[in-house]
Amino acid sequence: MKITSVTVYRVPLTARETYYMSDGKTCATVDTAVVRVSTDAGITGWGEVCPIPHYLPAFARGVAPVIAELEPVLIAADPRGAEALIAACDAYLMDHRYAKSALDIAFWDITAKAADMPLYRLLGGKRADSVPTYHSITCTDPERMAEIAKAAKADGITQFQVKVGADADWAMDVARIRAVREAVGGGYVVYADWNSGATVYDAIRVGHAVRGLDIMLEQPCETLDAIADVRRNTNLPMKIDEAAHDIESLLRAQELGCMDVVALKLSKFGGLSALRRARDLCTHFGTMMVIEDTWGSDIATAAAVHLGVTVNPKLLLNVCDLSGYVTPHLADDGPSRMNGRLAVGDAPGLGITVEEDRLGEPELSIGS
Repeated sequence: MKITSVTVYRVPLTARETYYMSDGKTCATVDTAVVRVSTDAGITGWGEVCPIPHYLPAFARGVAPVIAELEPVLIAADPRGAEALIAACDAYLMDHRYAKSALDIAFWDITAKAADMPLYRLLGGKRADSVPTYHSITCTDPERMAEIAKAAKADGITQFQVKVGADADWAMDVARIRAVREAVGGGYVVYADWNSGATVYDAIRVGHAVRGLDIMLEQPCETLDAIADVRRNTNLPMKIDEAAHDIESLLRAQELGCMDVVALKLSKFGGLSALRRARDLCTHFGTMMVIEDTWGSDIATAAAVHLGVTVNPKLLLNVCDLSGYVTPHLADDGPSRMNGRLAVGDAPGLGITVEEDRLGEPELSIGS
């Protein structure tokens, strides 16, 4: 089997509700890059990467130039065996892992389709029929955030991410966390996410103020050392997100004792191949995991859920329902929430049918 062409589409995804985070980060309408890999065997693989503004050294318009540069490596290569082909891409062009993550997903999709198996079987096998998801609550006034939390709870959600830091007011962030905790009640997972936007001082103040509410903190500061300071001074569980992007960063976070939970994101690590290795390391450490991506639609969601069902359920906090936050859907048969959980079927590969008429005109096409 050989790759005959690679096509890149850039599709605007609009958030169902504008998404506010710390330091002025927002998600309203964000471009996603969809990659189609075609082969001479008639098997097509799909990948996706959607970098949100101010989050990664990545942008959707950067995907096409990277793939154009990789044309000599990609065209006529056998896509069955993603790790080997991504290694060849790395040897030809260093890093740009966010763009390669979409290729990697597509290679895994093709490999599983060629084997006539659902992708999760190649990634290690299904450990659960479905996985929990969470609802991420935009950073706005506490009353509105409480309303969003109640609506999500009524829909079966049991885990709630509270975005904080949009106005750099630590006391308001305490009010936001309290409002959501009161809205959902005890026994539910609630965690406050700064997306790296807090000072150590303010994060500690918030942590002390909410210490009795059963709250986890997420990525308050940029560096792992600063996060470790907050973890030591608040004694609250800590989730690492932006600072986790490769094996070295996971080892460092483990050494510092601040990685109670970690978000493993496809585009940050470079796709399913790298994320599978990160999953195995976290399993060795006994670290709780979130399997997700920065943003995206049904393709990225399907990839995350296929890996998510292979994680030991005792170590899986949740998998993000990316496509549930945006329109349009790119595959009507993609994973969707049901009673706060996500599941994938047994169709080969990612198990989704991408609606190509929703992708628009190609941004790039290489090969025949």
